Amino acid sequence: MSKSENKGIRVGIIGANPDRGWAAQAHIPALKTLSDDFEITALSTSRRESAQAAGKLFGVPLAFDNHQDLVNSDAVDVVAITVKVPHHLELATAALDAGKAVYCEWPLGNGLEEAETLAALARKKGVLAVAGLQARSAPSVAYVRDLVEQGYVGEVLSTTLIGSGMGWGPTVEPHNAYLADKKNGATMLSIAVGHAADALCHCLGEVQELSATTTVRRKTVTIEETGEKRPVTAADQVSVSGLIEGGAAFSIHYRGGFSRGTNLLWEINGTEGDLQVTADGGQMQIFDMTVRGGRGAQSSLEVLPVPEQYRWSPPQGPGPSTNIAQSYARFAQDYREGTHLCPTFEDAVTRHRMLNAIETAAATGQRQTLG
Repeated sequence: MSKSENKGIRVGIIGANPDRGWAAQAHIPALKTLSDDFEITALSTSRRESAQAAGKLFGVPLAFDNHQDLVNSDAVDVVAITVKVPHHLELATAALDAGKAVYCEWPLGNGLEEAETLAALARKKGVLAVAGLQARSAPSVAYVRDLVEQGYVGEVLSTTLIGSGMGWGPTVEPHNAYLADKKNGATMLSIAVGHAADALCHCLGEVQELSATTTVRRKTVTIEETGEKRPVTAADQVSVSGLIEGGAAFSIHYRGGFSRGTNLLWEINGTEGDLQVTADGGQMQIFDMTVRGGRGAQSSLEVLPVPEQYRWSPPQGPGPSTNIAQSYARFAQDYREGTHLCPTFEDAVTRHRMLNAIETAAATGQRQTLG
């Protein structure tokens, strides 16, 4: 893995739309605050006009209207893939075939098979391939993981997580209309539940067996601005329960849209204490979370401020870039030192397998065994 002398790790971003999108909202702000480690040297979009506009707006020297030129560029060490899920397989394959390290947003693939294909290719190429499961990089999640490991709750008895998908409600922005179609692989199950389940398993251990129910309660969604109604095939209610490593019981229930109640409530109950994580939204990879705890003789929970040691990146401005920056800070260490701090494509396959088991359990009514 090469990088230019006296410069940071050189990143090329596929999908850097100048008007909107995850790259503009999260990846670019995050990388710019980590200038000691990274330099954005290239970007690509599907059109020459938007590529040039993005290059000018974000101050990036190379702007391409196709991904192949970007992945083959000698000015790029790492390819960041920030486009819609149906394109992940093609783009990540191209980057890996070019011998580049990859940071691919989650979900890694449109289903388990695509994720397994990409993980196998990454193994074959021997390059760093990281999946954007950035909820586990959230300072609060990293703190909870250590609290559990240090015995704050004693032996974990159970964990319960209730969240709102925020999307998959009654309305949707035009550019996100594709989320309503299950075939696109960008569902509430794969995104909201996927990120939350990854944080839960990162802290408590992998799921060993599960049962699940999914259903579509809102049969149509209204496109904002136009008022057009589209059919919905992606489940907007997901309920999962089972056992994790060590035998603790778990349950996860995600509901589409926004609740007037608590939009994220995650509790961990143990023999010695309890932990609670709350947030204003159910997308754990984005929203700032508050940790509360109580143990021993305490009769109620108190706020447990997250220590500064869990903030691996510089403070971010408004927007969803905090946990992306946290992930990239870890990525830099993995890239340079060969550590395994970031979730790899192999880790992504583990999460895809869990999601696949949820879909199978819901479709068949049969309990699924993992591990």
